[in-house]
Amino acid sequence: MEILNGIIDSYIFYNEDNGYAVVKLEQGITATGFLPKLNKGENVEFTGEWVNHPRFGSQFKIDSFKIIPPATEEDITRFLSSGIIKGIREATAFIIVRKFGAKTMDVLDTQIDRLYEIKGMGKKRVEQIKTSWNEHKKVRKVVIALQALGLSTAFSMRIYNTYGEESVAIVKNNPYRLTYDVWGIGFKTADKIGMSLGFGESHPGRIKAGIIYVLNEATRNGNVYLPEPELIKKCTEILNHELTVSDPVLLALEEEDQVVIKNKNVYLSTLYHAERNIEERIKNLTAYFNPLKESDVKFLRLKPGHFTTEQLEAVRGSVEHKILILTGGPGTGKTETLKGIIHLYEKMGKKILLAAPTGRAAKRMTEVIGREAKTIHRLLEYNPTMDIFNFNAGNPLQTNLLVIDEMSMVDTLLMDHLLNAVSDETTLVLVGDSNQLPSVGPGNILADLIRADIVPVIKLNKIFRQSSHSKIIVAAHEINRGEFPALDNKKDGDLFFIEESDEQKISELILDLCRVRLPQAYHFDPVSDIQVITPMHKGELGTDNLNILLQQGLNSGNVVLKRGNSIYRAGDKVMQLRNNYEKEIFNGDIGLIIGNNPEKNTLQVSIDNRVINYDINDLDEITFAYTVTVHKSQGSEYPCVILPLTTAHYVMLQRNLLYTAVTRAQKMMIIIGTKNALAVAVNNNRVIERHTSLFR
Repeated sequence: MEILNGIIDSYIFYNEDNGYAVVKLEQGITATGFLPKLNKGENVEFTGEWVNHPRFGSQFKIDSFKIIPPATEEDITRFLSSGIIKGIREATAFIIVRKFGAKTMDVLDTQIDRLYEIKGMGKKRVEQIKTSWNEHKKVRKVVIALQALGLSTAFSMRIYNTYGEESVAIVKNNPYRLTYDVWGIGFKTADKIGMSLGFGESHPGRIKAGIIYVLNEATRNGNVYLPEPELIKKCTEILNHELTVSDPVLLALEEEDQVVIKNKNVYLSTLYHAERNIEERIKNLTAYFNPLKESDVKFLRLKPGHFTTEQLEAVRGSVEHKILILTGGPGTGKTETLKGIIHLYEKMGKKILLAAPTGRAAKRMTEVIGREAKTIHRLLEYNPTMDIFNFNAGNPLQTNLLVIDEMSMVDTLLMDHLLNAVSDETTLVLVGDSNQLPSVGPGNILADLIRADIVPVIKLNKIFRQSSHSKIIVAAHEINRGEFPALDNKKDGDLFFIEESDEQKISELILDLCRVRLPQAYHFDPVSDIQVITPMHKGELGTDNLNILLQQGLNSGNVVLKRGNSIYRAGDKVMQLRNNYEKEIFNGDIGLIIGNNPEKNTLQVSIDNRVINYDINDLDEITFAYTVTVHKSQGSEYPCVILPLTTAHYVMLQRNLLYTAVTRAQKMMIIIGTKNALAVAVNNNRVIERHTSLFR
């Protein structure tokens, strides 16, 4: 093994999942191996060996490393200029080092109040530097210790934010706690640490974590439970341990009420109890029925005319029942029916609340209805600090009518919280299209309620005349019926199919459409009006590749931040990937990067006219959104949608996915790919069955 001292210049490649890096040193040397995310200018001592890469030539292969505190004035200036200490920018770093020289680091560690000796250094700036420096010292100590256990910087920071200064002790005592407590850390990462610390394959903590991990993974696939044989099989595979239904660890989990075992199915207890509570609340709501008298019908003017028979039935049903489902495809009049219901309640002088699962869906509901709609979390006033909803069974919503749109997106846990907050005086109207993709979270609430035939359901089927002129709407209904859509590509139409099988040519065509053809011909804005939707993340036509291509082709804005392989520019279109209740932004929200704050080392994103600041360690919460998956597009509509569709997407070619994609387009839908792939999707009505037990 050789020793190499180097100063970090830049990262050529960095894998956030496992920390594998290709880093360029200031000496011009390339080093490769597993590293945390270090700052430009940091001095590092590497242990390893020189290797000769057949393509990239001589490289230093890293076996281990340690960070050398900056000693020279040049190194200290470079380190302080990196932005890691809030309140110190490049100019400030030069001034501080000019004052204290090579002793700067000691001064910051032991005599930081001497910063007041620098002319123009005010109290506010000094206090900001002191706070940041002290936090940096604590964090650095913990993070370095966690990195020595094989954790990446991103994971180390999340662990520190969860456990604080006790992080190292907690991880060493039971690394499997990470799978429950820290977002993004799965069983495999925790198990790697556990194995290195000497935890055996049969350790109860490992078995317990493995079972919970498998059940959590099942929820990510939409399942509320797993049948015992499936759970045993999956656990045995990942644990390399022969698990049985009578295993003491599994029985202990049941005793602790972490899991529930019913009818040879294993649930996470929260999901089991949520489903049972939903059933009880639904039964209570459906027990109410108060048929209208003819005098009421006359007074409320509930007679045929403006509405079809089905629409009128829905309006009338919203008064006679305490719960009602309104469903139907695009162009069948769901919005007009909903307006009719709302108008009726307004006429009766009743209080009305509207909500939807995501920010985008709530915004669209506000636009089409003309009344404010909130996200369900905002409506119920979620308190992230206490992890509770302020509106609940003990403090229900005070409203006469509660309308929830895009119900296909509502999962089991959210439905549970929603029903808890519905009072006896409230009528609940659930609006959605069960032919769309089901919720990202566990459950299949809308489809299960319709299947159970317990809740009154009004299904709208008639396509209205104005909608029948839209090829998008006609095609959506054809797809839903399993028919190959008519593709006539008329010049004045709104649905176009471009046949192309070469994936690289498709990606080039998408860029040309976004950058030149559509803006010139239809005046669509390439970023705000056009949305590329694709079935998958990986591959030539996946979100990862297309986002890079479209960012480079559509945005020449100033670079505001670099992180690993990602370059963030002013004007970049980005999407939030998870609910962040403290920032009040939600999974699927889309915004534009407007700049950065060097002092706070944050990226600034405008979402719904609010500026959201992302700390550099929070950037894994957002992704570029020039292209999004079909799943992520749910609840949104866009003026123009482009959908690449080839047999490379074979595993995702399903009718409900294609139907969901097509129904996202308001004015224009362009499908680029092969008719074979389109036919496969239309004919594949095999919906992946989710394990749910609602009213079963």
